[in-house]
Amino acid sequence: VGGAMGEARRMLTTLVLGAVAFSGGSRVGLSRSRVAMSSRSEEPWNSDIIAKTTMSKMDLESATGTKSAAVAAPAAPKAAAASSSGKQDFLEANPYWDVTNIPLNTYKNKTPFTGKVISCKRMVGPAATGETCHIVIGHEGKMPYWEGQSFGVIPPGTNPKNGKPNSVRLYSIASSRYGDDMTGKTGSLCVRRATYTDPETGKDDDSKKGVCSNFLCDAKPGLAVTMTGPSGKVMLIPEQTPTADLIMVATGTGIAPYRAFIRRLFVEKTPAGEAYKGQAWLFLGVANTDSLLYDDEWQASLKTHPKNFRLDYALSREQNNKAGGKMYIQDKVEEYAEEIFAKLDGGAHMYFCGLKGMMPGITDMLERVATSKGLKWSEKLEELKHKGQWHVEVY
Repeated sequence: VGGAMGEARRMLTTLVLGAVAFSGGSRVGLSRSRVAMSSRSEEPWNSDIIAKTTMSKMDLESATGTKSAAVAAPAAPKAAAASSSGKQDFLEANPYWDVTNIPLNTYKNKTPFTGKVISCKRMVGPAATGETCHIVIGHEGKMPYWEGQSFGVIPPGTNPKNGKPNSVRLYSIASSRYGDDMTGKTGSLCVRRATYTDPETGKDDDSKKGVCSNFLCDAKPGLAVTMTGPSGKVMLIPEQTPTADLIMVATGTGIAPYRAFIRRLFVEKTPAGEAYKGQAWLFLGVANTDSLLYDDEWQASLKTHPKNFRLDYALSREQNNKAGGKMYIQDKVEEYAEEIFAKLDGGAHMYFCGLKGMMPGITDMLERVATSKGLKWSEKLEELKHKGQWHVEVY
């Protein structure tokens, strides 16, 4: 316990002194100490909330009541070898970019998997417009997945409208295939708590809150989670082309798959990361600085891979667009319209994840650029889709 508390204090000190946000070419200081004070007073069971989005072996063993892969039986030698070599390569295809045997729908609604929550941590500041949590779920290595895929979660209970069991909800996975603990036995989700406030009374109406998001955001270590998947092939990294630029556009929790991408390419020592020579450009749109997600991780990747990683934020309540209005994600992307179009012409892959409301503004902007070049956007878009350069997962 003393070691864990010491680690939490060290992380808090580092974060308060060094946390910054990158926005439109300039850095803005983040007062994350406020987050720490809020989390410790409001969630005393979760006092190590700040920035700790990786799992230690101790955490894993404590929540599951078992020894982790590094100590336990048959799979251990391979995982241990990968660890001692300093590389994450024991869950790779052969060659690493081959998608022939991608895990897909291993578990279905009628035959789901039961995972166990390892941790659930609030990850936004007190002035955020909602609560977002980072949730790590243990799957014992029985539910492998790849970056860009989704897990299904079936919340307990029944639908009051029809009396049937609650239906599955899909969540993009926010960790690489190795998980935050690097064992290949956990997966992470980035979930915003869905609430409804009555416009007349100004009070929350629990009858209209999100069933699954609240179930997950309220989770304590050890909680059983009924899961399906993994599913999806739309958001995969084009690893067979390690020179390809990746343009990743997200609103809010749509950041999840990109965290998986960035960990694979710039944080973990994977074959894909060693081979990657392109530029991964991340656009994230949130309301304000306190609503930023995984900022400490993005800043670390900017320092370690300044030529290969690029970051732009759209903070709608703190920044203005060129017309003087609020800066939404489509406005930030439009600032680089010509450059983005050129990258797409050069083979870049463009990804969208989050609220579908961002799509019209972005496609309208790209259509204007296409028209200025004497091109028909409808034909250009069809070309991008045909070449597999256009990836959309919005809701």
